[in-house]
Amino acid sequence: MTQPTSFSPLVAVTADVRDADGYRWHAAPETYIRAALTGAGAIPVIVPSLGAALDIDALLARVDGVLVTGSRSNVHPALYGATPDASTEPYDQARDSTSLPLIRAAIARGVPLLAICRGQQELNVALGGTLASEIQDLPGRDDHRSPVSDFQEERFAIRHPVEIVPDGCFARILERDTIAVNSLHRQAIGRLADGLVVEAVAADGTIEAVSVRDAPGFAVGVQWHPEYWVATDAPSARLFRAFGDAMRARAAGLPRVAAE
Repeated sequence: MTQPTSFSPLVAVTADVRDADGYRWHAAPETYIRAALTGAGAIPVIVPSLGAALDIDALLARVDGVLVTGSRSNVHPALYGATPDASTEPYDQARDSTSLPLIRAAIARGVPLLAICRGQQELNVALGGTLASEIQDLPGRDDHRSPVSDFQEERFAIRHPVEIVPDGCFARILERDTIAVNSLHRQAIGRLADGLVVEAVAADGTIEAVSVRDAPGFAVGVQWHPEYWVATDAPSARLFRAFGDAMRARAAGLPRVAAE
């Protein structure tokens, strides 16, 4: 594993908003924080979802990467031209108002970006794409939801293969043409944003990984959860290491490490 040092990069981590115990919390799951720390060798900084009140330019001037986490909530349908209904709940509009402009600004500035699960969906919406809901009910699609279990190891178990697109950035990072991944989602990319390139696909056609076309820096998204098994799964470790390398290069002022 990559260990943080006194010269470790800082990575901004998106936050969900939750109301509990009479307070409004801005928080991120520990699995992402630990993966950023041990898998990427970066110091994680949780960014509150304060929308327009947050100075994103000032934030990006101080960090070396952005990690967009997964979440139980979904991107609000109004942001991609759909009608809200119970099937696409719950929502977190405070997060939407922060993470989408943060994604666009990070890409524009060449700040390394890794978007996971909801993060990949946010990446697609931020660049003009749409989402498909309840994909397990669509003809020809598999059930990508997690099994019902009280044990996280069962919920996040690696369970299905994805094909890596030849000659893409994921093929170079992972050095494999097929890997096994863990899926916990009901939504997926619908219409792919014009600025994205497909990097991995499940057997049922679900887009499992993307990169940003002509991005000035490392900018990728995955539908699965590499953060959960980063300590034991080689592809997960490789992805976080590549993200960390891109952040260290930016922190050191070296030539960019792009997903290209």
